[in-house]
Parts: sequence; C-alpha cells; structure tokens
Amino acid sequence: MNFFEALGTYDFLVDALLAAVLSGVACGIVGTYVVTRRLVFLGGGITHASFGGIGIAYHFGLNPIGGAMIFAILSALGIEWAGAKGRIREDSAIGIVWSLGMAIGTLFIFATPGYAPNLMSFLFGDVLTVGHSNIVALEVLVGVLCVVMLLWYRPVMWASFDKDYARSQGVRANLILTAMTVLTAITIVLSIRIVGIVLLISLLTVPAVIASALTKSYPRILLLASLFAVVGNVVGLWVAYEVDFPVGATTIILLGITLFIVKLLTLPSHRRKSARRRENLS
Repeated sequence: MNFFEALGTYDFLVDALLAAVLSGVACGIVGTYVVTRRLVFLGGGITHASFGGIGIAYHFGLNPIGGAMIFAILSALGIEWAGAKGRIREDSAIGIVWSLGMAIGTLFIFATPGYAPNLMSFLFGDVLTVGHSNIVALEVLVGVLCVVMLLWYRPVMWASFDKDYARSQGVRANLILTAMTVLTAITIVLSIRIVGIVLLISLLTVPAVIASALTKSYPRILLLASLFAVVGNVVGLWVAYEVDFPVGATTIILLGITLFIVKLLTLPSHRRKSARRRENLS
C-alpha cells in the first residue's frame, strides 16, 4: 500500500500529515525570526534544554511534553533576561542552558527505575506518534503566529534587526523580543515529535536560509520559509513511508539537498551583483 492509499486507511497517518503541515508553518515563521536575529544558537539551546523538562516529567510520571514546555519557556526567558541585563553574555548563557538541560534530563531519567520507553522519539522524532492534543496545540500556535505576523510584523522585524531603531519608532522592543522568544520555545516543544531534539534546529533554520537566498524581503522570507518547511515535512513523511526511513532524518536531508541546489542556482546572480559592486567602488 502506497502513502496516498494509506492516508485513506490509517488515521494516525492523517494526524502525522496534519502535524507535518502545521509544524512546518510554525517553524517557518519562527525560524525566520531566529535567523534574522542571528540567534540560531538560541534555538539549539532551547531545544536541548527542553530535554531537562522531559527527564523531570518522566521521573515523576507527568506528561513529558508539558515538562519540556515549562523548562523550555523558563530557559528562553532566562537567556533573554541574562542577555538584556548584561549579567552574562548571551552566547555563554545559551551554552550553559543547553548543556545543563541535557544533563538534568539525563540525570532524572537515569534515576528513574526501569526502562525509559519512547525517549528516542523525543531525541530523533517520530511524527507517527503525534496525538490529537498535540495537533490542536499546533493549530492554536499557528493561529497565534499568523495573527502576530499579520498585525505586527513590522515591529517584530524592526526589533529583530535593530532594537534601538525599533525604540525610536515607539516600539517596545524588549517586550516584543521576549514574546517572540517564548513563542520560539513553544514552537520548539510542539515540534519535537516531528524531527526530534537533535534535528529540530535544522527545521528552524534551513527553510529560512533557503528563503533568504531567494529574496531579501522579510514578508516574502516568512512565506517562503513556511512553504519550504511544509513541503520538506510532507515530502519527508512521504519518502520515509515509502522506503521505511526515519521521518525526521529524511526531512532534514531533503531540506539540506534543497538548500544546496538553491545556493548553486543563485550563485551566478550573486557573483554578478558582487562584480557590479566592485565596479561601482572602483
């Protein structure tokens, strides 16, 4: 039975497809913010720190996604606070939270009697295990992100590129950046089941990098990044089903190949632009 026939037979595959589409939209929007702000390392830090919440929740018999959510949001706010107050360099704070979260998660899992089931799905993803509640949460998240970007994309863009300029335009830059950091943490946690903690940073960054190679317009990057993330997730799910490969790894490899092809195709135009700049300077 091929993938499209199976969609009409298995409800879990339909749920996986919905999750792939929704997480693609969310990661495309948030990934554009992360790449624009040059905080890819922040995404990786929050992603890996969330493992601490998974470990704690598993140890006490709670919902691992709920534990990851709380841990990720607190970690994101802590990193943002440390960077804003100048108490510690932002990259240092991210590195500390990254390793501390993984260490705490490992410690609590090790301290839990018995075998820890399904933890590999958190590390490397398993979109076929996505539940209905996760899909509903993704729908709400995508709705919030779309509203934010439709109504306030300019303040978000200004705050991402230049906080001082944003303040000069009457924008509460710190509030916007904090809100976007929290939304980044939520997006990361709700997308963990799709590609996993280890690979999620690529789903956040690669579509946005592909889009930025094709256009420099922020709204267009948002749309294209979401499109590439959705197509990558859906095609990755389809290919992985047909050849029985891990979905997360297949998705990231396909996105990586797409980035390589786009960079090759756009290289001549970049060279022409660089040559024209050198001529204008000479």
